[in-house]
Amino acid sequence: MKRLNELVSCSFDTLIKGIKTNSQKVKKGDLFVCIHGLNFDRHDFIEDAVKKGAAAIVVDQKVASSVPIVMVENTNEELLKICDRFYNHPAQNLKFIGVTGTDGKTTTTSMIYQLLKNNRSIAYIGTNGVEFDETTLPTNNTTPLPEELYPILSDIKQKGGQIVAMEVSSEALLHHRVDHLSFDVTILTNITEDHLNIHKDLASYVKAKGRLFTLTKEEGICILNRDDEHFEDMKSYCQNQKIYTYGTNKESDFKISDIIEGKTTTFKITYQKNVYEIESPYAGKYNVFNLTAAIAAVHLLESIKIKHLLASIKKMQPIKGRGEFLDFGQNYTLVLDYAHTENAIKNVLTMVKKKKPHHLLTVTGSAGGREKEKRRAMGKAALELSDLVIFTMDDPRFEDVNTIIDDLIGDYKNGHYKRIPDREEAITYALSNAKENDAVVILGKGRDPYMAIRDQYLPYCDYDVIKSYFDQKKK
Repeated sequence: MKRLNELVSCSFDTLIKGIKTNSQKVKKGDLFVCIHGLNFDRHDFIEDAVKKGAAAIVVDQKVASSVPIVMVENTNEELLKICDRFYNHPAQNLKFIGVTGTDGKTTTTSMIYQLLKNNRSIAYIGTNGVEFDETTLPTNNTTPLPEELYPILSDIKQKGGQIVAMEVSSEALLHHRVDHLSFDVTILTNITEDHLNIHKDLASYVKAKGRLFTLTKEEGICILNRDDEHFEDMKSYCQNQKIYTYGTNKESDFKISDIIEGKTTTFKITYQKNVYEIESPYAGKYNVFNLTAAIAAVHLLESIKIKHLLASIKKMQPIKGRGEFLDFGQNYTLVLDYAHTENAIKNVLTMVKKKKPHHLLTVTGSAGGREKEKRRAMGKAALELSDLVIFTMDDPRFEDVNTIIDDLIGDYKNGHYKRIPDREEAITYALSNAKENDAVVILGKGRDPYMAIRDQYLPYCDYDVIKSYFDQKKK
C-alpha cells in the first residue's frame, strides 16, 4: 500500500491499496485510473468505480466526484508511472527479451524460456499465461495490462528472477503498455496482415510493431527476420542497437539452410563461419525460423555457446496449443494450433500435409468483431489444403456465427466443407469421422480457456473438449 501523493503529484495522502482501470474490478481502497482505449473511455465509469469503493480517481478531463480527484495531462501515460511507483520499480535489474510479430510470438518466447530455464532464473509472459518458478498462471491478454503486468514483475523480482521473456503485441505497443520497460533483446518473427480492425491499415500495423525496437536499450540487441518483406521497415526503427538477422537469406547473420522434415526436423545454422547442425522436435519450416530466433537471443544475451544448446534443443517440450501433436492412442494424427491468420493456417496445414495423411480434416472459424477482410483468405487457405473443412465458431462476440462462416467460405465453389456452428460439436464430428492414417487439425484457439460470446467470456477449451471425447470412448 502507498499514499496517493507518493504515486502522483497531489496534496492527498489517501491510502491506496491497489490500481485499477476497469470499474468492474475495483475493490475498496483502490485507485481508479481513467484511461482511454480504442472503443472506451474509463471516465464514463467513475460513478461505478466509486460505488465499488474506489478511494481516489485519476483523470485527464474535468469531472466531479465524492472522492479525491487528481488531474493529469494523460491518464494512459500516468498509469505506467503510478504502477511503477506502487510496485517499487519492479523492472529495475531485470533483463527483458521482447518478441513481436504476427505469428510465432508464443512459440519463440516459449522456446527461449525452455532454453534458459535450467541455467537462469527466467519467467515467460504471454498468451499461454505466466510461467515462473515451476508455476503457471493465466493472463487475460497476450501482453498484460500495466496494472496486471507490474505486480507480476514485482513477484518475479521478489522471487529472484533474472530474465523476463515476454510476448509484445501490436495492441500493447499501440497503447504504450510497455513504454516504461527497457528491453535488452527484441525479436521480430514476421509481419503479415492482422489486427487491422485496431490499426486500420498495414502501414500503421507495421509502425506499431516497429515501436518495440525503439524501446530496446542503446546497448541492446535487435534480432530481425531477414526473409520478412518488412525487414527494412523494422531495421529503420533500430538506432544505436546492435542488429542481428536470421533467415535463409545469404546475408543473414544466423543463416538457415538444409531443412529436412521427418520425425524430427533437422537444419543447419551458419553463424560467424561456424556451421551448427540442429535437430529440432518441432515440425514445420516456420518453427525452424522460430527456433533460430530463440537460439540467437539466448546466445547473444547470455553468451551461451550454440554448441552447448544442441543437446537441450533435442529435449525441448511441445508448446501448448502451438502445433501441438496430441496422442490419446488414436490411429490418426491430431494437431491443436492457435492459427488464426491466412499465413499461419497455410503454415500449419502445409506442415501436416508433409506427413502424407490419407485425408486432412480441419476445424476452423474466425473471431467476431474483428477484421472481416481477412476471413475469405483464411477460409480459402483451409479449403485448398484440406480434404474437409468444418467451419465453426471462434469467439463470435456480437456477430452471428453463420454470417462469419459465410465470410470464410466466400465464393469458393468446391463443396468439401460442413457448417457446424457449435465448436464442441464441430470438434466431435471431426474426431468421430477421422479414419486410420488421417489427420485432424483444430485451428484458432489453441488452449485458450474461454469462448467470447456477446460480452461474456464463457469457460471453454479445445483441449478439454478433445480429452473429454477420448475419455468417453474409453468408457
